[in-house]
Amino acid sequence: MNWALTGALLFWAAAWALNQWLARLNPRSPQARRALGLLIPAVFGITLLVVWEGLVHGFNISPVLLTPPSAIWARITSSLPTLWADFQQTFLKAVLIGYAIGCGAGFLTAIAIDRSPFLQRGLLPLGNLVSALPIIGVAPIMVMWFGFDWPSKAAVVIIMTFFPMLVNTVQGLSASSAIDRDLMRTYASSYWQALFKLRLPAATPFIFNALKINSTLALIGAIVAEFFGTPIVGMGFRISTEVGRMNIDMVWAEIAMAALAGSLFYGAVALLERAVTFWHPSMRSG
Repeated sequence: MNWALTGALLFWAAAWALNQWLARLNPRSPQARRALGLLIPAVFGITLLVVWEGLVHGFNISPVLLTPPSAIWARITSSLPTLWADFQQTFLKAVLIGYAIGCGAGFLTAIAIDRSPFLQRGLLPLGNLVSALPIIGVAPIMVMWFGFDWPSKAAVVIIMTFFPMLVNTVQGLSASSAIDRDLMRTYASSYWQALFKLRLPAATPFIFNALKINSTLALIGAIVAEFFGTPIVGMGFRISTEVGRMNIDMVWAEIAMAALAGSLFYGAVALLERAVTFWHPSMRSG
């Protein structure tokens, strides 16, 4: 056993003991609890990277099979302009625009379905059909319809994010209790008054659940859609191209950037949820 592997195993043992000790702590202040909640996964993540590096060097694994984190970091720092251009093409254009349109369309369609029993019986089953469409079949069609640039990828994102928002919003609109709805009718409230003052607030946790699910689906959809035709820029284009060239470190660099962007996007939605639904019992109990 060489020094790289031995050092990685020793680091793993020390980090394991540290995390065990941190997990047993029970600080009283909210700030300390939040800091502890960030520190534990940070230590765990760093440990994984160190063990990964040690295993690659310890067993002399080919970089083509498993690229060490140090090589991935070197590629990231040397390819920032390319990574930034790919991020702009995939995330800032296709993902964000498709996410906004898909979630917005799903929300408005859910309101229409809730308002009309005809749409509830006729349109909701079609939503199930749309959700079952395979992305690898839809993406080439969207490219033929909207061209090779980002609008075709945004269209794929719209299809992927529409149904989760639709289903969660429809379910959330029925989450208010019968007693609350009867009370609103007692006060002679209209449909729209009951919707905005009772049913939508009760549906807010369901809506944010769909927003969080879609924050990851949107990025996956845009990257996969770029495999089927795109300009010479984009995360999916770069991954498919560099795999063919055996530049696996660049592939891992794109994967790391995509994971970071997706995690930050999910975290932003989660923070917004906490700010908007602070009154909900699930948030108060947390």
